[in-house]
Amino acid sequence: MIMAASQRARNSELKQSETWKRHIIRQLKYRNRTQTSVFQDLIESYHSLLEKSKQRALITKGILGSGSRPSLSEDSLTSLKTTTGELAYQVVELQQRIQLKEVTLDEQHTKLYEVQNHLSVLASEHSVLQERVAEVQTRNRLLKQEYDSLLEQHQNMERTYRQEKLRSSEILDNMIGPKQQAAVRMNHRNEKRVREASLHKELQMAASKNVNINEESGKVSPPKPSSPKSDSSQRLERSHGPLFRSASATSPRIISSIRGLFERKMRGKSVCRSEEDLYIPLGVCLVARVPTKAIFTVDAHELGINAVRFSTSSNLLATGGTDRVIKLWGIEAGTLQNRGTLDGSNEGITSIEFDPTGTRILAASYDKSALFWRLEDSVPKVTLTGHSRKVTAARFKYSQRQVVTGSADRTVKIWDLQRAACIQTIEVLSFCSDVVCSEYLIISSHYDRKIRFWDSRAGTCTQEVPLQGRVTSLDLCPNHRQLLSCSRDDILQLVDLRKSNDRVAFRAEGFKCGSDSTKAIFSPDGSFLAAGSADGAVYIWNVSTGNLEKRLPDMHRASISAVAWSLSGEYVVSVDKSRRAVLWSDI
Repeated sequence: MIMAASQRARNSELKQSETWKRHIIRQLKYRNRTQTSVFQDLIESYHSLLEKSKQRALITKGILGSGSRPSLSEDSLTSLKTTTGELAYQVVELQQRIQLKEVTLDEQHTKLYEVQNHLSVLASEHSVLQERVAEVQTRNRLLKQEYDSLLEQHQNMERTYRQEKLRSSEILDNMIGPKQQAAVRMNHRNEKRVREASLHKELQMAASKNVNINEESGKVSPPKPSSPKSDSSQRLERSHGPLFRSASATSPRIISSIRGLFERKMRGKSVCRSEEDLYIPLGVCLVARVPTKAIFTVDAHELGINAVRFSTSSNLLATGGTDRVIKLWGIEAGTLQNRGTLDGSNEGITSIEFDPTGTRILAASYDKSALFWRLEDSVPKVTLTGHSRKVTAARFKYSQRQVVTGSADRTVKIWDLQRAACIQTIEVLSFCSDVVCSEYLIISSHYDRKIRFWDSRAGTCTQEVPLQGRVTSLDLCPNHRQLLSCSRDDILQLVDLRKSNDRVAFRAEGFKCGSDSTKAIFSPDGSFLAAGSADGAVYIWNVSTGNLEKRLPDMHRASISAVAWSLSGEYVVSVDKSRRAVLWSDI
């Protein structure tokens, strides 16, 4: 029983093993059929080729050898077929790879062709550019040669011009020198003759006059005027006291009195008249008064005001603005009354200057010119044109027949008013903001932060004074010993012209230079400095102490562009960019 059961179990196991083996065989056959069908044609072709090649090899071997054909076993044929299938599959894969490589190669060839075409285009462009570079280099060489020749010609012409200029100045000096000396000698003789005649006349009048003196009390009874000429003797007595203590011209005291007269009148070797001792030049300020309050305000122009200046009479001032006109104002009872308008400028006014007589006005303009008026005429008598950019400053020279102008075209020009012609041009290297001048000296301020001193006879720069900011204005002290400058670093500098290295800086909290044309000035006695600030206040400094003396605020709506101080010392006028003018005083 046990044997039979074991036998049945063994048979069932064999059946099961045969079952799954058969299943595996079926699956392998199915896979072989499905995979072989895809490459059947190729495999058959390959097999045929392989058989043919084998047959050919066998035939060749038979021919060459014994001629016997070897027989192959079935195992050899099966293994050969298997190997042949694997090789055929590898051949297919390799063919597919070859096709992919060929596609990639075609793409690479196409790209290479495109790159070669682009490279050829670039090469042609490069050759064209090289030709253009060669042409430009050739032109540059030619232009450089022309420039060198022109530069040499310019240097030769400049050298010739300077030589001719020196010759002309020497000729002019040789012509003018003897005439000036002759005029000085003649003036000296005339002055001496007049003074001697006046002195002789005064002595005769003094000797013929009787004066009653009480020797005990020392009182002098007033003389009775005996003739209309007694006014002169009265002025003489007021200025020098009683000349005689004797009632008679024959008294010995007349000698000492006459000696005292000579001692008081002697100036060098000349004798001055009493009227000259009493005479004080018009417009000379003995003591300037610091203003404390605004007494009058007016909108003086239609647009902003750039310049203001008092005449020598102190009761007349002029303002110039962006509206292209100059307005004249008279001071009456602490107010500004319009006295007239001067037309003729095509653009805004930048600066104003009265001549010493107070009857003529010189102005600079944005229209590249300077204009000259007489007060009785509303149109300019002379227009000075020749600058290529705006004229920033115009001043009368020491000789009133000449005018100096400074411009943004980096030149300073000297003009002859009688001929209305430029007689000298000085190249000043930078934008000129202001000029001041004396007989042979011109001082100019510039945007390159320098003040330059020029000898007007030779047109050469004798000195440069560097500052820390762009210089906006200059002003000379009445005694011409000090120079005031205002600059954009918010500092006023006082330069001693006798020792230019000595400088004093004036600052104040709140003071700010409001524009590139802000003006700062001396008081007429040289004791104070005044300038307007961007905050609308007027600042006044004491020259001797260096401290801020006064700040006048709250009257201007905009930055103050310029200030002016009357020569009498009583009034100060400030003007701003909002067309307002303010009259200040301490009255």
